[in-house]
Amino acid sequence: MTRLDLDELMRSRVREVADFPEPGVRFKDITPLLADHVAFAGAVDAIVSHHGRGTIDKVAGIEARGFIVAAAVAYHFGAGFVPVRKAGKLPSTTYSASYHLEYGEATLEVHQDAFAPDERVLLVDDVLATGGTVGAAVSLVETAGAQVAGCSVLLELTALGGRNRLANLDVHALLTY
Repeated sequence: MTRLDLDELMRSRVREVADFPEPGVRFKDITPLLADHVAFAGAVDAIVSHHGRGTIDKVAGIEARGFIVAAAVAYHFGAGFVPVRKAGKLPSTTYSASYHLEYGEATLEVHQDAFAPDERVLLVDDVLATGGTVGAAVSLVETAGAQVAGCSVLLELTALGGRNRLANLDVHALLTY
């Protein structure tokens, strides 16, 4: 399958839901993409191909849909998987980073022992919107002493300018809207 065919397949598997989670929002639902084994495998392969095998020590998945993609990417890299979770969900000592959302503020956490010094970490999430979530995850990885090798997302909502907040980061989006 060519990259163009894969792009078309993935795009056809992203469902737009009007007025979710609130009126006026046009939510991009990736669950049909995840349910299609060809689209899902193609997305994982495209992320691995972009970053190159052997270049990543850990893949950090951002809660919650980022976990799904990140775990598969970590497997293909032969790398460890680290969950970046919402506050209060991890059982051991954590680092925390707060950030602004379109509708408020949130906090992400990661275990303090999740990364070894100088490990190369790939951040993976489903959607890049304003960049706040990924920015907080970058802060957590760096606080833990590791290096952020880049970030891959399934979808980027370009009108929200998230990439601009991550100017020093290799941001890889499979689809842009």
